[in-house]
Amino acid sequence: MRRLAKIWALGVVFSVPLLASACGSEHITASTSDASVYAGAQLFSERCAGCHTLNVAGTHGSAPNIRTAQANSGPNFNVRCERPVTRVLYAIENGGFSGAYMPQNIVVGQDATNVAKFVATYAGRLAPKETGVVTCQDKAIGTLPTPGQPATTVTTGGNTGTATAKAPTTTAPGNGNGAASGKGG
Repeated sequence: MRRLAKIWALGVVFSVPLLASACGSEHITASTSDASVYAGAQLFSERCAGCHTLNVAGTHGSAPNIRTAQANSGPNFNVRCERPVTRVLYAIENGGFSGAYMPQNIVVGQDATNVAKFVATYAGRLAPKETGVVTCQDKAIGTLPTPGQPATTVTTGGNTGTATAKAPTTTAPGNGNGAASGKGG
């Protein structure tokens, strides 16, 4: 019995560090060439990881199976395209598109802009290819207006969005079928 206890103890001693090293081993792999996008990746990893999945930010918060997901499980941005960037900023400012679970203004100001740029840049990269559907990488990311500039309309891949230059709000972007989505639509 003593020998069995020693073997078990050695197994525990060697397995605990191995298991502990696996925890938190995901790292941000977004490019550091654009400092604002990389800063957005860091903020996304800190503030959005609990509910959203995006591999380049090292986050895995979305439910693996949407049919068994809890109501507050956020979208998997590996497969969901989020463009134009004004659409992402709208969701950040307004608590997503339903406003039910995501906190409004989870990041604000330049931080919100950085997260929006990051998500628009990297979301949708693992989406399955579909015949006749424009891939996320082929859609324009769009631009955010600078405060004091007139509103502009951005049309990409069937999505039309209007961004106002007032900080920190934007008008609701289209949902791709001509109808407004989200609040204020």
